[in-house]
Amino acid sequence: MKKQIKIIALFSVLIFTTIIACSKNEDLDSNAPGVVTNITVTPTNGGGIINYTLPSDNDILYVKAVYTNSLGDEVYRVSSKYNTSIEVNGLNQTTPVNVKLYVVDESENTSQEVQIEFTPLKSFIFLVQESINISPDLGGVKITWDNIASKTVFVYVHILDGAEETIRILSSNNAQESIFIRGLPSKELTFSTKVEDFDGNITELEEKGRYTPLFEEKIDKSSWTLISGQSINGNAYEGRTVNFWDDVVDTVETDADNSYFIITRDNNGGSLNFPLDIVIDLNKNVKIQRFKVWQRAYWYQGGGVTYHYQEENLKSFDLYASNDAQTWNLLGQFDIGDPRDAAGNIPASAFQEAIEGHEFSLPNTSEQFRYLKFSITSNYGSTQITVGSEITLYGLDNL
Repeated sequence: MKKQIKIIALFSVLIFTTIIACSKNEDLDSNAPGVVTNITVTPTNGGGIINYTLPSDNDILYVKAVYTNSLGDEVYRVSSKYNTSIEVNGLNQTTPVNVKLYVVDESENTSQEVQIEFTPLKSFIFLVQESINISPDLGGVKITWDNIASKTVFVYVHILDGAEETIRILSSNNAQESIFIRGLPSKELTFSTKVEDFDGNITELEEKGRYTPLFEEKIDKSSWTLISGQSINGNAYEGRTVNFWDDVVDTVETDADNSYFIITRDNNGGSLNFPLDIVIDLNKNVKIQRFKVWQRAYWYQGGGVTYHYQEENLKSFDLYASNDAQTWNLLGQFDIGDPRDAAGNIPASAFQEAIEGHEFSLPNTSEQFRYLKFSITSNYGSTQITVGSEITLYGLDNL
């Protein structure tokens, strides 16, 4: 008897569930939405902008455009119900492309297709390739290009040195780009480029010419002297301002190489009033294009604990050049950055960068100058002390 009751109960539950499911299915919208109308297309370099009017359905989710790209793959793009246009891109052809447009509603019903056809303009990757300019620079070359689409491009730079070829890959989505390639010998090299977009379209490799990078050297620091009357006082505890260019980089492992300046508020009027200037007479004329700066590294807590990125270390600074120590030309504004997360953790790559020195490039090679002003504009938070270890310049020495 109990077994029969269980069977009847189970059968009742099954019937009830089936009734509920059927009721839900009856509530589902199975009506396809209307189609887009009033379609117009504005061709772009490598695609097109399709404008349309949405149907009057009140449950539209998105519009979908389906087409075959220039690599022969069927792809699609979608645009939400809040838009009245959709962009088709990733094309490198100047022949007509057929696009199918669908409206999809919240119940995943799809409208009938509407087909349109248009011819895209010449892809922006070819325009980037045509605009590439290469010019010799200190220790390498400077490469510039225009990207009217402001879309990501990958520029492959093939550098031929006799029979040996190296390839550098540069990437950017800037409308105008300028990038240096460093570490090249001062000899004639052949440069070729090709450009690829994010969808895999790529131009042919094109030779851009032969260029000889300018000779670059580390600027010797043995002649440098401090102009103390224009400089902050960095002589506190074991620190000395002149340690900033003694060619000794402070390290984490030992206090035997403690070489850094220590700027304290007590030695400078009772407060750290940024900018904190260190003015150097190089006692010769130089030109520079890049430089490195090192933070203080050693921490007296010991145990291999690093002082990098601690609140007293220098963070941002301006660099000035002069030929009379009175009229100053701004070479650039620079920031080491703050790699610390909310919990204060710092990635290993940031420590490695600090150990190797933070490298900065000027927008262009400087004019010849004799005096250098290193103007610290911030540290990592301290209101009492600012420290830094070393600076090294690269360019043309003793002109």
